[in-house]
Amino acid sequence: MQNNEQLLQAIENYLAQTEFPAEPELLYAPIGYSLAGGGKRLRPMLLALACGIFSDDLQHAMPAAAAVEVFHNFTLLHDDIMDNAAMRRGKPSVFAKWGQNVAILSGDAMLICAYRLLSAIPAHLLPQVLATFNEMALEVCEGQQYDMDFEHKAKVSVVEYMHMIELKTSVLLAGSVVIGATLGGASDEDCRKLRRFAVELGLAFQLQDDLLDSYGDERLGKAIGGDILEGKKTYLMITAMSHADEPTREILRTTYRNPELSDKEKIRTVKEIYDRLDVPRLTEQQISLRFERALAILDTLSVGPERTKRMRDYAAGLMGRKH
Repeated sequence: MQNNEQLLQAIENYLAQTEFPAEPELLYAPIGYSLAGGGKRLRPMLLALACGIFSDDLQHAMPAAAAVEVFHNFTLLHDDIMDNAAMRRGKPSVFAKWGQNVAILSGDAMLICAYRLLSAIPAHLLPQVLATFNEMALEVCEGQQYDMDFEHKAKVSVVEYMHMIELKTSVLLAGSVVIGATLGGASDEDCRKLRRFAVELGLAFQLQDDLLDSYGDERLGKAIGGDILEGKKTYLMITAMSHADEPTREILRTTYRNPELSDKEKIRTVKEIYDRLDVPRLTEQQISLRFERALAILDTLSVGPERTKRMRDYAAGLMGRKH
Protein backbone atom coordinates (compact mmCIF):
# COMPACT_ATOMS: atom_id res chain seq x y z
CA MET A 1 0.00 0.00 0.00
CA GLN A 2 1.19 3.54 -0.73
CA ASN A 3 2.55 5.62 2.12
CA ASN A 4 1.19 9.14 2.62
CA GLU A 5 3.88 10.82 0.50
CA GLN A 6 3.19 8.43 -2.38
CA LEU A 7 -0.53 9.01 -1.98
CA LEU A 8 -0.05 12.76 -2.17
CA GLN A 9 2.01 12.30 -5.33
CA ALA A 10 -0.70 10.11 -6.84
CA ILE A 11 -3.23 12.88 -6.17
CA GLU A 12 -0.92 15.48 -7.72
CA ASN A 13 -0.47 13.28 -10.79
CA TYR A 14 -4.21 12.76 -11.16
CA LEU A 15 -4.86 16.50 -10.89
CA ALA A 16 -2.09 17.23 -13.42
CA GLN A 17 -3.70 14.80 -15.87
CA THR A 18 -7.12 16.40 -15.49
CA GLU A 19 -7.30 18.20 -18.80
CA PHE A 20 -8.97 21.52 -19.48
CA PRO A 21 -9.50 22.92 -23.00
CA ALA A 22 -7.05 25.49 -24.35
CA GLU A 23 -9.80 27.84 -25.48
CA PRO A 24 -11.28 30.14 -24.46
CA GLU A 25 -7.99 30.85 -22.74
CA LEU A 26 -9.33 33.37 -20.24
CA LEU A 27 -11.81 30.80 -18.94
CA TYR A 28 -9.49 27.80 -18.57
CA ALA A 29 -5.99 29.24 -17.99
CA PRO A 30 -6.95 30.60 -14.55
CA ILE A 31 -8.20 27.14 -13.56
CA GLY A 32 -4.86 25.53 -14.38
CA TYR A 33 -3.07 28.41 -12.65
CA SER A 34 -5.16 27.94 -9.50
CA LEU A 35 -4.74 24.16 -9.33
CA ALA A 36 -0.99 24.40 -9.97
CA GLY A 37 -0.66 26.70 -6.98
CA GLY A 38 0.03 23.82 -4.64
CA GLY A 39 -1.44 24.01 -1.18
CA LYS A 40 -1.62 21.09 1.21
CA ARG A 41 -4.11 19.05 -0.86
CA LEU A 42 -5.68 18.52 2.53
CA ARG A 43 -9.17 17.67 1.33
CA PRO A 44 -8.23 15.06 -1.33
CA MET A 45 -5.73 13.50 1.09
CA LEU A 46 -8.39 13.15 3.78
CA LEU A 47 -10.80 11.67 1.23
CA ALA A 48 -8.26 9.09 0.04
CA LEU A 49 -7.14 8.22 3.58
CA ALA A 50 -10.75 7.76 4.70
CA CYS A 51 -11.30 5.42 1.76
CA GLY A 52 -8.11 3.59 2.75
CA ILE A 53 -9.45 2.83 6.23
CA PHE A 54 -12.00 0.49 4.64
CA SER A 55 -10.46 -0.48 1.27
CA ASP A 56 -6.99 -1.12 -0.17
CA ASP A 57 -8.05 0.11 -3.62
CA LEU A 58 -7.61 3.88 -3.56
CA GLN A 59 -7.50 4.39 -7.32
CA HIS A 60 -11.30 4.49 -7.58
CA ALA A 61 -11.29 7.36 -5.05
CA MET A 62 -9.16 9.62 -7.26
CA PRO A 63 -11.99 11.28 -9.28
CA ALA A 64 -13.76 12.28 -6.05
CA ALA A 65 -10.45 13.41 -4.50
CA ALA A 66 -9.86 15.64 -7.52
CA ALA A 67 -13.46 16.89 -7.33
CA VAL A 68 -13.15 18.14 -3.74
CA GLU A 69 -9.86 19.85 -4.56
CA VAL A 70 -11.32 21.57 -7.63
CA PHE A 71 -14.33 22.61 -5.55
CA HIS A 72 -12.08 23.97 -2.79
CA ASN A 73 -10.11 26.03 -5.30
CA PHE A 74 -13.34 27.33 -6.83
CA THR A 75 -14.29 28.71 -3.40
CA LEU A 76 -10.88 30.40 -3.14
CA LEU A 77 -11.36 32.20 -6.48
CA HIS A 78 -14.64 33.66 -5.27
CA ASP A 79 -13.35 34.29 -1.71
CA ASP A 80 -10.52 36.41 -3.11
CA ILE A 81 -13.01 38.60 -4.97
CA MET A 82 -15.10 39.09 -1.82
CA ASP A 83 -11.99 39.78 0.27
CA ASN A 84 -10.34 41.93 -2.40
CA ALA A 85 -7.27 39.71 -1.92
CA ALA A 86 -4.26 40.37 -4.11
CA MET A 87 -2.27 37.29 -3.07
CA ARG A 88 -3.01 33.60 -2.76
CA ARG A 89 -0.36 31.07 -1.70
CA GLY A 90 2.42 33.57 -2.24
CA LYS A 91 1.52 34.58 -5.79
CA PRO A 92 -1.07 36.92 -7.36
CA SER A 93 -4.64 35.70 -6.94
CA VAL A 94 -6.69 34.96 -10.05
CA PHE A 95 -8.73 38.04 -9.15
CA ALA A 96 -5.58 40.24 -9.07
CA LYS A 97 -4.03 38.67 -12.18
CA TRP A 98 -7.05 38.54 -14.51
CA GLY A 99 -9.71 40.68 -12.87
CA GLN A 100 -13.06 40.14 -11.21
CA ASN A 101 -15.08 38.96 -14.20
CA VAL A 102 -12.56 36.27 -15.14
CA ALA A 103 -12.34 35.06 -11.53
CA ILE A 104 -16.14 34.79 -11.30
CA LEU A 105 -16.56 32.88 -14.56
CA SER A 106 -13.52 30.62 -14.10
CA GLY A 107 -14.76 29.84 -10.61
CA ASP A 108 -18.17 28.92 -12.02
CA ALA A 109 -16.48 26.63 -14.54
CA MET A 110 -14.46 24.98 -11.74
CA LEU A 111 -17.64 24.17 -9.85
CA ILE A 112 -19.07 22.50 -12.96
CA CYS A 113 -15.78 20.62 -13.48
CA ALA A 114 -15.98 19.33 -9.91
CA TYR A 115 -19.40 17.81 -10.64
CA ARG A 116 -18.09 16.36 -13.89
CA LEU A 117 -15.29 14.62 -11.97
CA LEU A 118 -17.86 13.19 -9.55
CA SER A 119 -19.69 11.62 -12.47
CA ALA A 120 -16.85 9.06 -12.72
CA ILE A 121 -17.88 7.56 -9.36
CA PRO A 122 -19.50 4.08 -9.52
CA ALA A 123 -23.17 4.62 -10.37
CA HIS A 124 -24.56 2.78 -7.32
CA LEU A 125 -22.67 5.14 -4.97
CA LEU A 126 -23.31 8.36 -6.87
CA PRO A 127 -26.63 9.37 -5.22
CA GLN A 128 -25.12 9.03 -1.73
CA VAL A 129 -21.92 10.85 -2.69
CA LEU A 130 -23.83 13.64 -4.43
CA ALA A 131 -26.05 14.14 -1.38
CA THR A 132 -22.93 14.53 0.81
CA PHE A 133 -21.23 16.81 -1.71
CA ASN A 134 -24.29 19.05 -2.14
CA GLU A 135 -24.83 19.45 1.59
CA MET A 136 -21.14 20.26 2.03
CA ALA A 137 -21.16 22.81 -0.79
CA LEU A 138 -24.17 24.67 0.58
CA GLU A 139 -22.78 24.74 4.11
CA VAL A 140 -19.51 26.24 2.87
CA CYS A 141 -21.53 29.06 1.29
CA GLU A 142 -23.40 29.54 4.57
CA GLY A 143 -20.10 29.77 6.43
CA GLN A 144 -18.77 32.38 4.02
CA GLN A 145 -21.91 34.46 4.50
CA TYR A 146 -21.59 34.31 8.29
CA ASP A 147 -17.94 35.35 7.94
CA MET A 148 -18.96 38.40 5.91
CA ASP A 149 -21.79 39.16 8.36
CA PHE A 150 -19.28 39.21 11.21
CA GLU A 151 -17.37 42.07 9.55
CA HIS A 152 -20.32 44.37 10.26
CA LYS A 153 -21.42 42.86 13.56
CA ALA A 154 -20.39 44.75 16.70
CA LYS A 155 -20.14 41.67 18.89
CA VAL A 156 -19.46 38.06 17.93
CA SER A 157 -19.48 35.31 20.56
CA VAL A 158 -17.08 32.37 20.70
CA VAL A 159 -20.04 30.05 20.02
CA GLU A 160 -20.98 32.02 16.88
CA TYR A 161 -17.39 32.02 15.68
CA MET A 162 -16.97 28.28 16.20
CA HIS A 163 -20.19 27.66 14.26
CA MET A 164 -18.93 29.85 11.42
CA ILE A 165 -15.56 28.09 11.10
CA GLU A 166 -17.28 24.72 11.34
CA LEU A 167 -19.29 25.67 8.26
CA LYS A 168 -16.53 27.50 6.41
CA THR A 169 -13.63 25.13 7.12
CA SER A 170 -14.67 21.90 8.84
CA VAL A 171 -17.61 20.81 6.70
CA LEU A 172 -15.45 20.65 3.58
CA LEU A 173 -13.05 18.34 5.42
CA ALA A 174 -16.01 16.39 6.81
CA GLY A 175 -17.64 16.03 3.40
CA SER A 176 -14.35 14.85 1.90
CA VAL A 177 -13.89 12.23 4.63
CA VAL A 178 -17.47 10.95 4.36
CA ILE A 179 -17.23 10.67 0.57
CA GLY A 180 -13.95 8.75 0.90
CA ALA A 181 -15.38 6.42 3.53
CA THR A 182 -18.48 5.85 1.40
CA LEU A 183 -16.32 4.89 -1.58
CA GLY A 184 -14.37 2.52 0.67
CA GLY A 185 -17.55 0.71 1.72
CA ALA A 186 -17.93 2.12 5.25
CA SER A 187 -21.14 1.68 7.22
CA ASP A 188 -23.43 4.64 7.86
CA GLU A 189 -22.35 4.58 11.52
CA ASP A 190 -18.64 4.79 10.63
CA CYS A 191 -19.39 7.60 8.17
CA ARG A 192 -21.14 9.55 10.92
CA LYS A 193 -18.21 9.06 13.27
CA LEU A 194 -15.70 10.10 10.63
CA ARG A 195 -17.72 13.21 9.90
CA ARG A 196 -17.40 14.21 13.56
CA PHE A 197 -13.67 13.39 13.47
CA ALA A 198 -13.18 15.73 10.52
CA VAL A 199 -15.25 18.51 12.07
CA GLU A 200 -13.12 18.43 15.23
CA LEU A 201 -9.89 18.24 13.21
CA GLY A 202 -11.05 21.15 11.05
CA LEU A 203 -11.81 23.29 14.10
CA ALA A 204 -8.37 22.54 15.55
CA PHE A 205 -6.76 23.33 12.19
CA GLN A 206 -8.55 26.68 11.83
CA LEU A 207 -7.83 27.74 15.42
CA GLN A 208 -4.18 26.88 14.88
CA ASP A 209 -4.24 29.00 11.72
CA ASP A 210 -5.66 31.90 13.76
CA LEU A 211 -2.88 31.46 16.33
CA LEU A 212 -0.10 31.22 13.73
CA ASP A 213 -1.30 34.38 12.00
CA SER A 214 -0.30 36.35 15.10
CA TYR A 215 2.36 34.13 16.66
CA GLY A 216 3.83 31.97 13.90
CA ASP A 217 6.86 32.42 11.67
CA GLU A 218 6.67 34.43 8.48
CA ARG A 219 4.98 32.11 6.00
CA LEU A 220 4.79 32.12 2.26
CA GLY A 221 2.51 34.90 1.10
CA LYS A 222 1.16 35.78 4.53
CA ALA A 223 2.89 38.19 6.89
CA ILE A 224 2.48 37.88 10.65
CA GLY A 225 -0.34 40.00 12.07
CA GLY A 226 -2.45 40.17 8.92
CA ASP A 227 -5.63 39.35 10.84
CA ILE A 228 -4.89 42.10 13.37
CA LEU A 229 -4.29 44.68 10.64
CA GLU A 230 -7.59 43.73 8.96
CA GLY A 231 -9.50 43.91 12.24
CA LYS A 232 -10.69 40.33 11.72
CA LYS A 233 -12.79 38.70 14.41
CA THR A 234 -10.61 35.63 14.92
CA TYR A 235 -10.75 33.25 17.88
CA LEU A 236 -7.94 35.24 19.50
CA MET A 237 -9.72 38.58 19.09
CA ILE A 238 -13.11 37.24 20.26
CA THR A 239 -11.54 35.53 23.28
CA ALA A 240 -9.68 38.72 24.19
CA MET A 241 -12.87 40.78 23.87
CA SER A 242 -14.71 38.37 26.18
CA HIS A 243 -11.99 38.64 28.88
CA ALA A 244 -11.16 42.36 28.61
CA ASP A 245 -12.58 45.35 30.46
CA GLU A 246 -14.37 48.03 28.41
CA PRO A 247 -11.37 50.39 27.94
CA THR A 248 -9.29 47.45 26.67
CA ARG A 249 -12.12 46.36 24.36
CA GLU A 250 -12.14 49.83 22.85
CA ILE A 251 -8.40 49.54 22.13
CA LEU A 252 -8.99 46.14 20.48
CA ARG A 253 -11.87 47.54 18.43
CA THR A 254 -10.05 50.61 17.13
CA THR A 255 -6.31 49.87 16.93
CA TYR A 256 -6.37 48.42 13.41
CA ARG A 257 -7.81 51.63 11.94
CA ASN A 258 -5.77 54.10 14.02
CA PRO A 259 -3.94 56.31 11.46
CA GLU A 260 -1.38 57.43 14.04
CA LEU A 261 0.05 53.94 14.46
CA SER A 262 2.33 52.06 12.09
CA ASP A 263 1.43 48.47 11.16
CA LYS A 264 4.15 47.23 13.50
CA GLU A 265 2.76 49.28 16.39
CA LYS A 266 -0.79 48.06 15.72
CA ILE A 267 0.32 44.43 15.84
CA ARG A 268 2.40 45.00 18.97
CA THR A 269 -0.45 46.81 20.76
CA VAL A 270 -2.95 44.03 20.14
CA LYS A 271 -0.51 41.20 20.89
CA GLU A 272 0.42 42.83 24.21
CA ILE A 273 -3.26 42.68 25.17
CA TYR A 274 -3.49 39.06 23.98
CA ASP A 275 -0.47 38.17 26.12
CA ARG A 276 -1.82 39.99 29.16
CA LEU A 277 -5.15 38.18 28.89
CA ASP A 278 -3.47 34.78 28.35
CA VAL A 279 -5.14 34.42 24.95
CA PRO A 280 -2.38 32.31 23.28
CA ARG A 281 -2.57 29.68 26.05
CA LEU A 282 -6.38 29.63 25.96
CA THR A 283 -6.28 29.17 22.18
CA GLU A 284 -3.69 26.40 22.41
CA GLN A 285 -5.85 24.71 25.03
CA GLN A 286 -8.84 24.74 22.68
CA ILE A 287 -6.70 23.44 19.79
CA SER A 288 -5.47 20.51 21.92
CA LEU A 289 -8.99 19.72 23.11
CA ARG A 290 -10.37 19.56 19.56
CA PHE A 291 -7.40 17.56 18.25
CA GLU A 292 -7.51 14.98 21.04
CA ARG A 293 -11.28 14.69 20.58
CA ALA A 294 -10.75 14.00 16.86
CA LEU A 295 -8.19 11.25 17.52
CA ALA A 296 -10.42 9.64 20.15
CA ILE A 297 -13.20 9.29 17.56
CA LEU A 298 -10.89 7.22 15.32
CA ASP A 299 -10.63 4.67 18.14
CA THR A 300 -14.39 4.07 18.01
CA LEU A 301 -14.54 2.92 14.36
CA SER A 302 -15.44 -0.68 13.50
CA VAL A 303 -11.91 -1.41 12.20
CA GLY A 304 -8.67 -2.21 13.99
CA PRO A 305 -6.15 0.52 14.92
CA GLU A 306 -3.82 -0.57 12.11
CA ARG A 307 -6.43 0.62 9.57
CA THR A 308 -6.61 4.12 11.08
CA LYS A 309 -2.88 4.61 11.66
CA ARG A 310 -2.26 6.46 8.39
CA MET A 311 -5.13 8.87 9.07
CA ARG A 312 -3.88 9.39 12.63
CA ASP A 313 -0.32 10.06 11.39
CA TYR A 314 -1.59 12.48 8.75
CA ALA A 315 -3.73 14.39 11.25
CA ALA A 316 -0.80 14.64 13.67
CA GLY A 317 1.52 15.87 10.91
CA LEU A 318 -1.07 18.40 9.80
CA MET A 319 -1.19 19.88 13.29
CA GLY A 320 2.56 19.65 13.78
CA ARG A 321 2.03 17.37 16.76
CA LYS A 322 3.14 14.03 18.14
CA HIS A 323 0.47 11.61 19.29
